[in-house]
Amino acid sequence: MKLFEKVLAARNWNDEERQILDQVQRMVNEVVAANAADIDRTSEFPWKNVEAINALGLNTIFIPEEFGGMPMPFKLYLEIVSIIAEACASTGIIYATNYHAMKPLIDFGNDEQRARLLPRIAEGGLAALAITETTAGSDATGMKTSFTPDGDDIIIKGSKIFISNGDVADLYLVFGKWSKIEDPKKSISVLILEKGTEGFNIISKERKMGHNGSSTCGLSFENARVPRANLLCDPGDGLKILLASLNKSRPSVAAHARGIARAAFRDMVDYGNERVQSGKAVLDFQANQFTLADLASELLMLERWLDYLADLIDSGDTDFGLEASIAKLRASDLAMKMTTECVQFHGGYGYCQDYRAERLMRDAKITQIWEGTNQVHRQLIGRSFRSK
Repeated sequence: MKLFEKVLAARNWNDEERQILDQVQRMVNEVVAANAADIDRTSEFPWKNVEAINALGLNTIFIPEEFGGMPMPFKLYLEIVSIIAEACASTGIIYATNYHAMKPLIDFGNDEQRARLLPRIAEGGLAALAITETTAGSDATGMKTSFTPDGDDIIIKGSKIFISNGDVADLYLVFGKWSKIEDPKKSISVLILEKGTEGFNIISKERKMGHNGSSTCGLSFENARVPRANLLCDPGDGLKILLASLNKSRPSVAAHARGIARAAFRDMVDYGNERVQSGKAVLDFQANQFTLADLASELLMLERWLDYLADLIDSGDTDFGLEASIAKLRASDLAMKMTTECVQFHGGYGYCQDYRAERLMRDAKITQIWEGTNQVHRQLIGRSFRSK
C-alpha cells in the first residue's frame, strides 16, 4: 500500500486538519463501522452515528464562523466524507446531504437568513435537498412544484421524490416554479422550508437496493405556507443557484463513491492475502495481481483528480463544472467496477452477507445515478469539445 501512502502524504495536512481526521477515523472505527452491518440489515436510521458525527461538530466545517461554524478547506471535507462512506455508505450520504442542501444557503442567502437558519445545522441539525419530481429527474426544468406569492408568504403546491434525509431533516432546500413567471427555466426559484410547516407531509419511504440506513422519501406540499423571508435571492434565480450547488455537491458525491471504492479495494487486498487456494494465497495468482494492479491505478488517479478539483475550489476558482462532472463520473464508475470485482474476488463468499462485499456492491450502484446520471455527465463533458 506504499503507493497510496505517498499520495495521501502529498496532501500535507496541517496539525489541526490532521487532528480532525484522526478524530473522525477514531469515531468511524468505534461507532460507524461497528453499526454498519446492522443498519444495512434493519434499514433503521443510524441515529447513533449521527450523534457521533455531531459530537465532533462536523457540520461546522462547511459553515462560516459568524453563523456558528469552524470553516475548513473543501479538501478536508471531501476526505471526511470518504472516511465515513468507507465504513458506512448510508451514514456517508446522510452527512454529505447536509452540505448539499445548505451550501446554496451559505453562498446565496442573505445575512438574516444565514444568521437565523445556519446555527441549527452547525449545532447538529439535518438538512435535505428537494429537487427531483416524477417529471423532473436529470432535467430539472420539468419540475411542476409551484411557488405562489401571497402577501408576506409563499404557498407551495406539488411533490418531490427520492429525497435523502426526507423524513428526518430540520431544514429543506426546495426548488419550484414561481407562478407569476411563465418561462420554465426563468421561473425556477428556491426557498428554505422548516420542519413542522403545516401542509408539508412525508408521503412515502423507499425500499432500496442499497444505502438502506439512509432515508429516501416522497414529499408533498399541500398549500404549505412559507415566509417570503425564506426565499433565496429573487424569484427566478433558482436555476443559477441549482447549477452552482450541483457543481459543489458533485465532488462531494465523488468523495462518497471514493469511500466505497476504497473499502472494496481494502477488502480485496486483505482477502487476497489471507485466503489460500491450491496451496497459495489468492493474491499469488497472476490474474488476481493484474486485477488489483488495474484497480489500484484507477483509484490512485481518482485520488489525485479529487485533490486537483478540491484545490481549484479552495483557491476560489468558480469555473469547475466540467472538472466536477469528471470527478463524479469517474468516481462512481470506479466504485461500481471496484465493488463488482470485489464480489468476484471473494468467490461464493462475496455473494453472502458474511462479508461486506455484496453490501458495497449494492451501495455503489446509486452513485452512478444521483446528482445527474453518468450518461448526462458524459454528454456534458463530450459536448464541451464542440467548436463554437
